[in-house]
Amino acid sequence: MTATTGPAAGAGEALAAATSPTTLTTTPRYEGANICTWIGFKHVNYLVEEAVLDHLRKNGAPAGLLYERHGLCVDLVDVDTKMFTAFHVDDVVVATVRRLPDAGGQLRLSVLLTTRADPDTKVARATVGVVLRADPRGLPAEPAPAALLPHVVGELGEPATVPLTGDPVAQLTRDRNAFAWSWRVPYPYCHFTERVQLSGYLRLMEEAVDLFLADRGVSIKTLLDEDDLIPVVPRSHVRIVGEAKMEERVHTAFTVTEVFKDLTYTAAMDCYVTRGGALVPVATGTITHGYAIIDSRRDWSVVPFPERLAAALGGAR
Repeated sequence: MTATTGPAAGAGEALAAATSPTTLTTTPRYEGANICTWIGFKHVNYLVEEAVLDHLRKNGAPAGLLYERHGLCVDLVDVDTKMFTAFHVDDVVVATVRRLPDAGGQLRLSVLLTTRADPDTKVARATVGVVLRADPRGLPAEPAPAALLPHVVGELGEPATVPLTGDPVAQLTRDRNAFAWSWRVPYPYCHFTERVQLSGYLRLMEEAVDLFLADRGVSIKTLLDEDDLIPVVPRSHVRIVGEAKMEERVHTAFTVTEVFKDLTYTAAMDCYVTRGGALVPVATGTITHGYAIIDSRRDWSVVPFPERLAAALGGAR
């Protein structure tokens, strides 16, 4: 047998000992330029994810190797991102990743996003939690590297249930300023053959905003066409607290929790699956929105909410 050399021989040791930051230079995906040339929050978080995976790769623990050799699935389970300004579609992004103290079994990382053209201006900053989920599919695998064992888990999140008292959608919206719906998990939202990955919940959060606003009569297109207004996101936070499996039905509630001076609103997204006659939480998150008026093909300015948007956020339909 040929001796193993390179990252495969010491997967985990370099990562466990890593103290130096890593830097990735990349560009936003074209898909994220939904309005003019600005990149939406979902794709900003995709840049964060790409930077985290690059950090693992450069420290000898690439996601592919960990899965193929050790049956360990790299799962981002907590991404909290603050956005200070906007990326444009042709920006060259510089992502700097630094190690933070571990917490709750998670490998914790800080990701700073700037542009090559303006390295002194912070565009976004994220705090990320990563765990290594042991693959449940039972295929042969080598033991997990000892240095990575503190981050290995048998299941994402901690089992919890909420009593189911009837129709899940009705239950999740009762007496709340909320919108909810049920949906079937498609395989493109999943990874490692099993479950929804964090990027799937980012897609879902974007969809939740879109459906909520349409339900309230202030859809994205309505305010674009009539007022030249676009939603902007200064912060998003998504946490995985359980596992939603491919083709399961997920019940998602989007609830307005705070409106601040008609300038921003914050909403919570909570996702559940139904098992054993109970609702089982699988993900939670928050997103903060403001609104901006389009000044030019490149520029926008934050403005107060128009009256009908403020009313809709307050519960009017």
